[in-house]
Amino acid sequence: MKTSKIKRFTILFALLVSVLVTGCSRNQTGENETPNYNTNGENPLVQIEMQDGSKMVLELYPEYAPETVENFIGLVESGFYDGLTFHRIVKGFMIQGGDPKGDGTGGSENRIPGEFAANGFTQNTLSHTTGVISMARSNHPDSASSQFFIMDGDVTSLDGDYAAFGKLIDGVETLKSISETPVSRNPWSGELSIPQEDVVIKRITMLENGEN
Repeated sequence: MKTSKIKRFTILFALLVSVLVTGCSRNQTGENETPNYNTNGENPLVQIEMQDGSKMVLELYPEYAPETVENFIGLVESGFYDGLTFHRIVKGFMIQGGDPKGDGTGGSENRIPGEFAANGFTQNTLSHTTGVISMARSNHPDSASSQFFIMDGDVTSLDGDYAAFGKLIDGVETLKSISETPVSRNPWSGELSIPQEDVVIKRITMLENGEN
């Protein structure tokens, strides 16, 4: 009788440990999970609506990159991004858009200071993990303009070298769908990243907190 109880206890304990270990592993890898980002109800929110009707909502963080956020909001409010595309897509890495030329060489009239550690801006500690939005730039640290990218994976090697300024809080399924777009090889860089079909941003708009 005692032996039977001990065996049952041992089996139940082993199952409990197995569940706990599996749960920790899933949280670490983040596979098949929606990023658990919490808004504070005060930061600006923007919605990216795609041509097919799908949407992404991002919370912007001026506490990390104030001038970057101000520039992005100005472009959004002016309608600059409406009708542009995600012209560079690398699954598991990022999707990049905001270029009026659509080939990675264009931008807006403004250039903004690079708000990241390698450029002497140490308050930006936001890490480039899945769903984070950051500014694209050339080799010059103060060359960011209108092009931005949204992370489709955790690539923390970008931390300190690019101005991350917000996070996806809704629409991870849209991000993942865009990342699945068939791509061709870029003849200049050799990177598999040029979408074989236009991935059009219908509009980007500001939201009132609570709308999403």
